[in-house]
Order: sequence, then C-alpha cells, then structure tokens
Amino acid sequence: MIVDYADKVLTQKYQLMAQTIIPRPIAWIVTRNKQGTLNIAPFSYFMGLSSEPATMMVSIGHKSDGSQKDTLKNLRETKKCTICMVDAAHLKQMHFSSKELRENESEAALFGIKTQEMLADFPPMVEGIPSAFFCEFNQEIELKDSKTIPIVVEIKAQYIDEDIITDKEKLILDYAPLARVGKSYALLSEQIVPPKIP
Repeated sequence: MIVDYADKVLTQKYQLMAQTIIPRPIAWIVTRNKQGTLNIAPFSYFMGLSSEPATMMVSIGHKSDGSQKDTLKNLRETKKCTICMVDAAHLKQMHFSSKELRENESEAALFGIKTQEMLADFPPMVEGIPSAFFCEFNQEIELKDSKTIPIVVEIKAQYIDEDIITDKEKLILDYAPLARVGKSYALLSEQIVPPKIP
C-alpha cells in the first residue's frame, strides 16, 4: 500500500507519522515569560541535531486559536529554556501538562509539578528527573507552507542524576526514558547489542 500524502489532511498525516516515526523522545520544555510565569510543556517532535555545536531541534505548533504557544513566545523573548527528559515517574504530570493554558497560568502550579533552580541564568528543571539540558535559542528554521516552527537550541550545560551514571569516567548512563509511540507512551524495555562489523 502506498499512501499519497497529497491526498491526506493534516490530522491523517500526523497520525501516520506519529505511529511510524517511533519511538520519539519527549522534551519537557521549561521556559519563563518576562513576567516570571513558568511554562512547562511536553513536545515529541524533538531530536538531537548535532554534537558540535551541541544542538537539539524541537518543532513547535500553535494554540487552538492560532496564536503562538507560550514555549515559542518565551523562547523568542528570553532566549533560554531547560529541556527535561521524562521518566515513568513523571508520566501523569507530563501528560496533564499538555493541556492548553492561558499565558498567565503555570502548569507547575496547576498540576503540582515541583521544580528546582540549578543554574542562575536558566529556567528551573523539573525535580526528580533523570537528566536536563540547559539551552539557549540558536535559530528558527523557516519551513515552507508550515504552521509548525522548528527551533534549534544549543546545549550549554547538562544535569545528570548521579543514580543513572554507571561509569563516571566514560560517562555511561543507564535509565529508562519515556517515549511517544502514536497516541501512547512507552519505555524501551530491551536493548540489543549490535554484532561486531567484520
């Protein structure tokens, strides 16, 4: 079966992509607006982009009324964000935080998401998460004919929970990040060691 995307509406294309480009890591992005309101929102159109410079990319859509999401607005204004990797312990709060709120409302207060300040120049990270990236806005990418805006952020520092470090010299980590699979979530339950290339 060949699916011609030219014949499909946006929701159909999203459904197909979301079920086959998997698993997708979840970026729980923490930003602040100029008034100091904390915004915590999950995104699964998210990936590492480059190691030099150390960058990641996240695609940000719009609110249901067509206005820009608070994450995008805050990033454009303050140029800073903290990206938290989500584990199973935070699934419920992360899922609830996808609810659309007014600009002056905070997911932290509404859903009881505890945060902790780590670096003075960046928004706080979610408390108890395995890893977080402290990032600066790098650039927007103009995607022709799209209402989704790909944003590149540069990693300036990273928090790693000591409990997930199995080798401090080699910086080997062992944890179970939460991923998006279609409309559901999943944990990577098995790792496959590749054979040696002859």
